[in-house]
Amino acid sequence: MSLNKMANSKNPIRVFEHECLCVHKGEDKLLPEQLKSFQIFYGEKGVPYYKLIHNGIQFNEYVGVIKVGDLTVEVLPKADKSEDKALWQKTLINMLKTVGVFNIHAPTSSTLQLKSNSILDLYFELFINEIEYLIHSGLIKKYRKVERNALALKGAINFGKHIQKNLVHQERFYVRQTVYDLDHKIHQLLYKTIRLIRTINTNSILTSRLGALELNFPEVSDCNVSESFFTNFQYTRKTEPYKNALEIAHLLLFNYHPDVSSGNTDLLALMFDMNLLWEQYVYVSLRKELRNGYTISPQSRKKFWKPDNGYNSTMIPDIVINKDKENCIVLDTKWKNLNGKNPNPEDLRQLYVYKKYFSATKVALVYPGEMFSINGGKYYTEKSNEVSNDQCSVITLSIDHDSKNSIVQIAPLIQDFIEKVLRDQRLLQHNQVAFYN
Repeated sequence: MSLNKMANSKNPIRVFEHECLCVHKGEDKLLPEQLKSFQIFYGEKGVPYYKLIHNGIQFNEYVGVIKVGDLTVEVLPKADKSEDKALWQKTLINMLKTVGVFNIHAPTSSTLQLKSNSILDLYFELFINEIEYLIHSGLIKKYRKVERNALALKGAINFGKHIQKNLVHQERFYVRQTVYDLDHKIHQLLYKTIRLIRTINTNSILTSRLGALELNFPEVSDCNVSESFFTNFQYTRKTEPYKNALEIAHLLLFNYHPDVSSGNTDLLALMFDMNLLWEQYVYVSLRKELRNGYTISPQSRKKFWKPDNGYNSTMIPDIVINKDKENCIVLDTKWKNLNGKNPNPEDLRQLYVYKKYFSATKVALVYPGEMFSINGGKYYTEKSNEVSNDQCSVITLSIDHDSKNSIVQIAPLIQDFIEKVLRDQRLLQHNQVAFYN
C-alpha cells in the first residue's frame, strides 16, 4: 500500500466547494483506482456533486462527505478569505445541526464527539447513540404472521404444505401462527444499517460498539429497502423514539452505492446543496430568534402568469416575514460572496417583482460575507429616469470566528434590519398624515 493510500484510509481529505482533486497534482492526490470509481459513479447522466476534469474531479456547490473505499472526502463551504478547514468543518456541522440534519432525541447523544475524524463519523456515532438509547429504553415488539414447521400444534395447520413437507416427519406440524416479537420492518432496517456501517466504518472506536449492537438483533430477518416504507410510515406514540434512527438509516441506505467499480469499491455520498442549506439555515435561525409579533413563512407561492393551456407559473421567494401585512418583508438568500461587487442584476429584478406582488415594505438579498453589513439601494421608476422610494437592501452575514462552534450570527442583524424598516414605515406614515393635515 502506498503512503498516499495509507493516509487516505486514516484521515479524510478536506476540500472547499468548487475545488479540484487530481491524480498527479495538488497536496491531496487521488489514486487512479479512486478516480475510476468517481468516473463510474458519475456515469453518462452525471451527478450534481462534482464534474469530471482531466485526470481528476471538480466539486460543485454541494457540501458534505463522499466515501470511496478507504478514501473519505469532506467538501466544505467557504464564504470568506479564511482557509481554516477545521473552522469551516465546524461551521458546516453547526448549520446541519441547526436545520435538523443532526437532530438529537436520545439523552445519550449529548456526548456526541464533534472532534471525530470526519463528518461521516458523526453520522455513525449519532446513529449508534440513538440505537443504544432505544435498546436501553426497550425495543418494541409487533405482531406478525408466519408459516413454519413446528414440533407443537400451535396455530392453524396449512394442510397442503403439511402433507408436502411432513409426510415422513409426522411428529411435525406445518402451521400458520401469529407471533409477537422484535422481528419487524423497523428493526430489520436498523439492523441492515448497522451492518452497512460495519462494512464501511474505519473508526476503531466505533467498531466495538457496532459489534455490541448486533448482539441485540440476533433473530432479525433481512429485508428489502423501499422508499415507499419511509414515505408512508406513520409514527405513533410507541414508534416516535425511532424517528431519528430511521431518518439516518434512510439517509445512509439510499445514498450507499455498492460495487461502483465492478465489485471492487463501494461509494457513499451524503451531500447537500449549499444554496438550499443556506436558505434553510437562515429561515430556521430567524424562526427561533425573532421576537413575538412576527410571522415567518418559507417558500411562499404566488401565481404570476397563466398560460392559455397548461399550468400556472408561480414565484417562490425564500422567506416572507409578516406575509399579507403592511410591514411585509421578503428575503431571498444567495450562497455567494459578493466581494464588494453589486448583486447580480437578475437577482435584483427578481426582488423587484417580489416587492410588487407581495406588497412588501422592504426586500433584501441575504449573502454570506466577511463582515456584518446592511447596504441599501433604490430602484429607478418605470417611466422616468429618477430614483424611486422602492428599496432593495443587501445583507451580508459573516462567520463568528471567535465562537466555539463557529456560527453565523443571523437573528440580531436581521432583527435590527426589520426594526429599522418598521421605524421607517411609521415615520413615512407620520409624514403623510402631517402633509394631508
